[in-house]
Amino acid sequence: MRGREISVTCDSCGRKVPRNKACTFEKPITFSTDLHTGNDIRFREFRKQYYCISCAKHRGIFEKKREMAARGKKFY
Repeated sequence: MRGREISVTCDSCGRKVPRNKACTFEKPITFSTDLHTGNDIRFREFRKQYYCISCAKHRGIFEKKREMAARGKKFY
């Protein structure tokens, strides 16, 4: 519904933006542990980050999505 969207905070500048206008970007985070036994355990998770339009344009997220679409890969 219009006007009822939840506001999210931009991770770059802190601006409050409606979620449908914010640009979402999933950043991979990798955790690795070395137990000195030769076993290296790695965890990978994706953190969803929200950016306002101006910060997303400044960081080049729009260009990255355009390049990925041209290559035919799926993006979020």
